[in-house]
Parts: sequence; C-alpha cells; structure tokens
Amino acid sequence: MDQNATPSSTSTGTDGKVQGNGGGHGLALLVIASCQLMVVLDITIVNIALPHIQTALGFSTESLSWVVNAYTLTFGGLLLLGGRTGDILGRRRVFIFGVLLFGLASLLGGLAQNDGQLLAARALQGAGGAIASPTALALITTTFREGPERNRAFGVFAAVSAGGGAIGLLAGGILVEWLNWRWVFFVNVPIALLIAFAAPRAVRESIRHPGHFDLAGALLSTVGMVALVYGFIRASQEGWRDPITLASFGAALVLLFLFVLNERRSPQPITPLHMFADRNRAGTYGIMLFLACAMFGMFFFLTLFVQNVLGFSPLLAGLAFLPVSVVIAIGAGITSQLLPRFGPKPFMVTGALFSASGLAWLTQTDVDSTYLGSILGPMLLFSLGMGMQFVSLTLMALSNVPDRESGAASGLLNTMQQVGGSLGLSILVTVFGTASRNEAREQAGSFLRTSTPEQKAYFARTKELPKPWADQILSSGVTMAFVVAAVFALIAALIALLVIQVRPSDLERLRGNHVPTA
Repeated sequence: MDQNATPSSTSTGTDGKVQGNGGGHGLALLVIASCQLMVVLDITIVNIALPHIQTALGFSTESLSWVVNAYTLTFGGLLLLGGRTGDILGRRRVFIFGVLLFGLASLLGGLAQNDGQLLAARALQGAGGAIASPTALALITTTFREGPERNRAFGVFAAVSAGGGAIGLLAGGILVEWLNWRWVFFVNVPIALLIAFAAPRAVRESIRHPGHFDLAGALLSTVGMVALVYGFIRASQEGWRDPITLASFGAALVLLFLFVLNERRSPQPITPLHMFADRNRAGTYGIMLFLACAMFGMFFFLTLFVQNVLGFSPLLAGLAFLPVSVVIAIGAGITSQLLPRFGPKPFMVTGALFSASGLAWLTQTDVDSTYLGSILGPMLLFSLGMGMQFVSLTLMALSNVPDRESGAASGLLNTMQQVGGSLGLSILVTVFGTASRNEAREQAGSFLRTSTPEQKAYFARTKELPKPWADQILSSGVTMAFVVAAVFALIAALIALLVIQVRPSDLERLRGNHVPTA
C-alpha cells in the first residue's frame, strides 16, 4: 500500500488494503492523543499521592518507590513487544486491547487493599501502556498523509508526550486534595472506555504483516531492561557495591548481549537492528535517551522542592507545573509548522540547548528562592526546548521506515524515553543522595551549635534535622541533581549537532512530496 494514499473508510483483509471504518482525522487524532496522555501522565499522577498511599496501605519508605517503579519497569520493558504485536495483529485492535487492559488495571489499583495488590495492578498498568503507546504512535503513520498533515499530528502527539508529566502532577494534586488517592487510578477507567468505544469509529485498521512473534527476543529484551533499570534503582538505595546491584547489572549485560545475538539471527526480529544503521535514527534514539534522563529528573526534584521547601500544597504544586504543558504545546506547534522549511536538525540542537540552559539556571535555586523569581523562568525555557525536541525526534525516528516496521520503530523510540527516564532518575537520585549526605554533615554541626532545646528533642526523637536545616540539605542535593541533568541535555545537543544529517529526501517528505520508502 502506498503510505501517501488518502485514508479510506473501507476494505478488508491482509491483502494490502486497509481494514475497518475510519472517521474524521480530527477525531482520530483526539483518540490517539488521549490514549498517549492517559499513559504518559500516569507516570507522574501517582507521585503527589504517594504519602497518602503509604499511610493507607502500610508501605515502608523503601518499598514505596515501587509504586512508581512497578509501572515504569513493565512499561519500558514491554514496549518493544507491544510495537511488534501491532505490526503483526493489526494496530487498531492491539491499541484497543492495550487501552482496555490499562483501564482494568487502573480499576484494580483503585480497589487495592494492600501493598501487594497495588504493585500487581501497577505492573499490569505498565503492560497495558506498553501495548497501547507504540501502536498509538504507529497509527499516526497509517492515518495521516506524509507531509504537513502528519507533521501537525506528530506535533500534537509530541506535545502530549512531553507535557503529560506536568498535567499528571496537576491532576494528581486536584484528585488527592478534593477526593482521595484512589481516584488517581479510578479516573483512568472512564477515559479508557471512551477511547476503546471511539477507536473503531475514528481510526482505521492497519495492514497486518503476517509473521511470527520473536518470543526469545521479547523475553531477553524485557528481562534484560528490567534488570538494568532495577540495577540503577537498587544502586540509588543500597549503593554501587551492593551484591544485588552488581548481580543486576551483570544479568542485564548478559541478557542484552544475548538479545543482540538473537536479533541478528532471527528472520523476523522484534527490533530490526538495521534501524540503527541509519545514523539519523540511531542519533534520534540517543537524543531521546538523554533528554528523558533530564526531563524525568526535572519533574521529580522540582516536585520535591516546591512542596518541601516552598511549602506548596499538592494542588498548588500541580498548578505550578501547568505552564510547562502550555509552553511545550506552543513549542511543538511552532516547530511542526516550520519543519518543512528548515528541517528537524536546527530544532533538535536549539531545543536541547534551551533545555540544558533551563536546567543550568535551576542550579541557582536555594532555600531563599521563590517560584516566580527562581523556578518559573528556567522551567519555561526547559519546556520550550522539550516541545521543539519531541516533535522533531518523533518525525525523524519514523522517517524512511517501511510501514511494516513502523510499530517496531515507534516502540523503540518510546522505549528510549521510558528506560532513559528510569535510568536517568536513578542516577540523579544517587547524586542527590550523595550531595545531601555531605551537606547533612555540615548542617548537623550548625544545628547543634544554634538549635533550641525543643529542636534538639525533635532531632533525638526523629533522627531528622528540622527546618531550616532540612531545607538546606534538600536544596543542596537538588542543585547537584540539576547539574547532572543539565549535562544529560548537553550530551543530547552534541549528538544532534554531530550525528544528525538532514537529507533532501527528508525535507521532501516533510513538505508532503512522495519519496519512496526504503
């Protein structure tokens, strides 16, 4: 099938014709973007509810982190399989299945009565997201014609992907403050049902590409990435010399090596390795990896700072991040309009530099900082850069990819975002912990010299320094985390500058002119 053919509302089978009924493109984009928003914001919507979840279900401080990690690990680990499944079975039907699975898991999470039930539900949510998210991105390639129409669709998708984290913080604050923590899960159920109901009426079915599932590759990649992410998470909690940390890294190295060998030998691999032979696509995956490292860290540490140091309530903290989503949407919209004229590389380089500059600016925050004077400006600069980046990266990752492999290509891009976010956050938490411990030793001396008897009694009882000493410790750790996050964004800018090469054929596709796909 010609990818540039106008979407049709009829046809059947796997003979090269499109299946199902396709509705208007506006409704199709709404369905696809709503799914991506639901999946992405769930990474952060739970963050603000964590203290309430800990009290209600009896989590320990250490085990509480798995409320987030159980979702991220399964999401990142199964994305490649989710993308490949859509290629083989049909993206619309796989998309609907993933959305419904996500909705069911959300219902189970809201009904959870103990920590084990909630963690199982979070893992199932991650599996549903891993099935729905890559097929949603791949559906854009079969719904919108190459050129300005697809550019706009990718712009919306990219804005939702990048801004979903900030929206999740706002939604979490509203639900926790006005209702209770269970509604951060329940809210997904009606949304999932609406998406599943609208999808057959709005989105056309893709061509199915008969083949077999690379089960060995799926198992090796999933378990290998889970081991790698777990190793970093464990290192942030127990240290780099912890035997389990070292065993996790060793297992990840072996499993991912075997995965590469398997993919080279498989006739229908879950991840066609020839995708990395294209320097632009390989560079795009690298840029996404490092940007996700920086982005997840910004949301996590700013959420800590505005609540613990500035004293914002959950709702006010969510509102504080609302400008992030607005500016990301603006940046993505402007970029999608200008891409056909200038190509993606200028936006990749400039966007990464904007994000790095915003993070570098945030390193100046301290206990005397204010939201308007110290947080808002760098946050907006970072967000503008991310909006420019995400639409450019999405287009470049799927440029010149045959339709039969677009699910795998989109799954790999999503994998880089989720795994990069998990790995980056774990590294930044380790940096934060080291800097905080060093600062704590200095603050302890100051505390003992100047504190009141009541403050000393609090310290003896809780083993924690009270304000303002605690704020100084947290601020020092956050500052060092932002330094490393800025380095991640700068590495992304260097990759964009030195690796990406925009070809005339790429510009022709962005302008809507037909160029045969390799």
